[in-house]
Amino acid sequence: MVEMKDISKPFVKWVGGKTQLLPHLSKIIQSIYPTGDIDSYVEPFIGGGALFFWLKSFMNINLAVIADINEDLVLAYEVVQQYPSSLINNLRQLEQNYQELNSTEREVMYYDIRRTFNIDKVDFNYSLKEPKKWSIRAAYLIFLNKTCFNGLFRQNSKGEFNVPFGKYKNPKICDEQNIINCSNALKGVKIVCGDFESTEKYMVENSLIYLDPPYKPISSTSSFTKYHKNDFNDAQQMRLARYCHRIDLLGAKIILSNSDPSSADNHNNFFDELYKNFDIDRVNVMRMVSARASSRSKVKELIIKNAGLI
Repeated sequence: MVEMKDISKPFVKWVGGKTQLLPHLSKIIQSIYPTGDIDSYVEPFIGGGALFFWLKSFMNINLAVIADINEDLVLAYEVVQQYPSSLINNLRQLEQNYQELNSTEREVMYYDIRRTFNIDKVDFNYSLKEPKKWSIRAAYLIFLNKTCFNGLFRQNSKGEFNVPFGKYKNPKICDEQNIINCSNALKGVKIVCGDFESTEKYMVENSLIYLDPPYKPISSTSSFTKYHKNDFNDAQQMRLARYCHRIDLLGAKIILSNSDPSSADNHNNFFDELYKNFDIDRVNVMRMVSARASSRSKVKELIIKNAGLI
């Protein structure tokens, strides 16, 4: 039996986090793997990793590959995996410094760190493993994520983090136990920085693959695809569909989530056409429907699976 203290959960909040879809996704996966054993798991858009960390807490994964195109997010995963103690020390110091300040001083600290984070990115070497530099940068990313507006990660066209200050009274900047749990969950996991197609070489027959790409916007107020400096537009969604058809032929077990454009326009069958040879479920979730945190509403999202998977 899993103890609560050992359960891992996302160490960053990410756009389109899958916490609300977890009951649906976990039910599907438990139906596919009733013994709880998954031989091979691949997640090309890891984001906050809600499903991955749930699987690592409650099921057994023999081999796992996670990937993302966002180099700072991937670096944070590598630091959590390899240098959790150094990361915790940096976060603990940031949290202590932050808590000692008044609201105006906190805002100054936030923008100072955001500026440093963006300046350092210009010459930062993501391929040269430097534990001290890596741990500091990962700590800055987590600090910004915990103290920025609405817990977003957003980049402009230059790749600069540009989310404003969040004004939270008591953000949990250093969640020491969860970082330790996440580090344990990441032991032996292959972490890849790259486009989703870079994971295709890791596919084998019966691999379970979960795909959570940036969602297709269904309205002008929901058009967020800038968690990376490159947009994930309709052409990218179509490229992803071709990828899914290829790995389907390999025998991979595919689960993909996305928005449901038909919920805003009955005639918009974009995904129904792209995945007409797959099974498509529509589920209700609560999502933001405007820039205001108080504006939440039920919307439909899609869970797309191989035909006849369960």
